[in-house]
Amino acid sequence: MLYYLFEFLEKQYQFPGASLFGFLTFRASLAIITSLLIATVFGKKIIEYLQRKQIGETVRDLGLAGQKQKAGTPTMGGLIIIIATLVPVFLFAKLAEIYIVLLIVTTLWMGAIGFVDDYIKIFKKDKAGLKGVFKVLGQVVLGLIVGATLYFHPGVTMKEAVAVPKTEVVKSRFLGPEIKSTKTTIPFTKNNELDYSDWISWTGEGAEKYAWLIFIPVVIFIVSAVSNGANLTDGIDGLAAGTSAIIAVTLGVFAWISGNVIFSDYLDIMFIPRVGELVVFIAAFVGALVGFLWYNAFPAQVFMGDTGSLTIGGIIAVIAIIIRKELLIPLLCGIFFAESLSVMLQVGYFKYTKKKFGEGVRVFLMSPLHHHYQKLGYHESKIVSRFWIVGILLAVLTIVTLKLR
Repeated sequence: MLYYLFEFLEKQYQFPGASLFGFLTFRASLAIITSLLIATVFGKKIIEYLQRKQIGETVRDLGLAGQKQKAGTPTMGGLIIIIATLVPVFLFAKLAEIYIVLLIVTTLWMGAIGFVDDYIKIFKKDKAGLKGVFKVLGQVVLGLIVGATLYFHPGVTMKEAVAVPKTEVVKSRFLGPEIKSTKTTIPFTKNNELDYSDWISWTGEGAEKYAWLIFIPVVIFIVSAVSNGANLTDGIDGLAAGTSAIIAVTLGVFAWISGNVIFSDYLDIMFIPRVGELVVFIAAFVGALVGFLWYNAFPAQVFMGDTGSLTIGGIIAVIAIIIRKELLIPLLCGIFFAESLSVMLQVGYFKYTKKKFGEGVRVFLMSPLHHHYQKLGYHESKIVSRFWIVGILLAVLTIVTLKLR
């Protein structure tokens, strides 16, 4: 809102300093500062409110060290992340941009699903929470909304580089018109672009018009997988929030580069007009996660609950899809991937061995993976810090893919 206000003041009255709001980096800086302040200052008030209302975590006895001490810790702290993200976005972002609209919808939609799940667990005393089928349905509907919008909305475009004679000097090779495209990035390959429409090209001429039959299901799968991965990762103090902050910073780098015509040309990657505005949202998101971490680090004063974990997973997935880096998710979100894979291996192998031998055998001492290390005797703060280190390494490798082909 402030962006449009200062834009008006600059045009109509040449208001001193109003032009600063035209700079993406200035608004992103304001966004991260504001979200940090909201999360740290108002976050404490939200925690105190949750304590007064006795909205505390019910802990199942899994035989983990320090587990009983966590009982009664306020949960649903994901509200802090949601509020601290959205307030700066409404203040400093260009709200008319379709990418910002999609992320606001994603935040509210996934936040609502997580909130209902936490509400059932706490107030209805049902440890199972929202039935899995309804969670999946909510994720599928969001994926459908995001996929259909990105495919059909006229404002979602890209520019392709054109050949420029060596005798001509131009600032960028992205000189052609904006076009609709379902291209995405394939990491570690020389010609690192994949068009989803190629997957149905065998059906004959004009098949590209039906690329949405491939694109939308892919989006649904990614949104569901990443949000569930983030949900599984949220098992010990500070793990999900810290890991997500690392991922979000990396996505912010990609969004800024992909939305900058000069750097897109220099690094020979897709130039996506107007996608740079995501940097403002991502800055607010990172500030909210770091501010939440102030209270969520060991020993946690608040848990994010599904209100937070499902939301941050959904946001990360949608950002990656928007900037056309969704195929980098297994690398960038490697922690989420490992946590999800550990659960699938544990359950799958246990069922297989029980059916074949009559007795189930476990791959890990406990899943998700972070609980396995707890069972081995590692303190949770050490597990979290080492997972963060791995997350930083994966983030660096993800950024390296810009040139490593």
